[in-house]
Amino acid sequence: MTAERITPPISQSQSLRAHAQGIVLCLAIALAASFLAEHYGAPVMLLALLIGMALNGVADAPKLGAGVAFSSQTLLRVGVALLGARVTFDQIASLGPGPLILAPSLVIVTIIAGLVLSRLVGRDWRFGVLAGGAVAICGASAALAIAAAFPRTPERERDTLFVVIAVTTLSTAAMILYPVLFEALRLREETIGLLIGATIHDVAQVVGAGYAVSPLAGDVATYVKMLRVALLPVMVLGLALFLRVHDKGADSGAGAAPLPWFAFAFAGFLAVNSFGLIPEPARDVMNATSRMLLVTAIAALGLKTSVRQLLSLGPRPALVVVIATGVLLFGAVFAVVTLLRLP
Repeated sequence: MTAERITPPISQSQSLRAHAQGIVLCLAIALAASFLAEHYGAPVMLLALLIGMALNGVADAPKLGAGVAFSSQTLLRVGVALLGARVTFDQIASLGPGPLILAPSLVIVTIIAGLVLSRLVGRDWRFGVLAGGAVAICGASAALAIAAAFPRTPERERDTLFVVIAVTTLSTAAMILYPVLFEALRLREETIGLLIGATIHDVAQVVGAGYAVSPLAGDVATYVKMLRVALLPVMVLGLALFLRVHDKGADSGAGAAPLPWFAFAFAGFLAVNSFGLIPEPARDVMNATSRMLLVTAIAALGLKTSVRQLLSLGPRPALVVVIATGVLLFGAVFAVVTLLRLP
């Protein structure tokens, strides 16, 4: 009689230790990226990506894989949910009717541009939504939130990382170039702030560009940007519900899209914050936690993706992000100068 080899079950403590080691690695990369960003002025998301990608081979270790996967999925969704504490209904209402019409219109046009362009370069509609949504709403944060609504596949993770790198790079360039461009058009400070808030991808770069012009431009730019950010849960929730219907019964190998609990949580935090029920110290902690979790998730995605995999996508996907950025810029300038007739 041949004795069968019995593999002992993995205990809960062993599982927790396996998760902990991977999470600690991702958190260490996030802290290192934050330190470098604070001292050298580079985008923290991009730094976390680059450090993670440099350590790509490390993520293959059995003791780290579970924690890296947890960081790129669960911590990502928690970080997105906590973003709701940064926005209030009063901020949205204070912008008046012009931006309330302008911002959603530009978001819709930019996402449509992303869909069309993705088809032209031979990519599927999901890449178009990911790229267009990241450009239209809030850059890397939007890319991560939109990606969280899709089923997890290696291809989608590569696309997400690619879009995050592209929008972060373009957003950094826009922070430098857009204020010069708008001032050359001889626009008022309020109008420049409106355009900066409506066109630059990431929140940090919007703040940097706006306050580089003037305090007034910075305030207006921040408010307009928050209006775009407020559209994120609407888009993610609608996308996730659409995917649950679209992928139902489909043999995609990845399963149906998960129910977007993080989008509901985002909207809930937004509502609670709007009624002043979150004390300022708690709100500051939530904002800082959200930022750190998103940077940690980006580090995890970097650990899971090699440079060779990104290069295999070719140059055409970059055109989607670049042209969608141009559509957003020219659409905003045209709408503000021609339709709204703001000086």
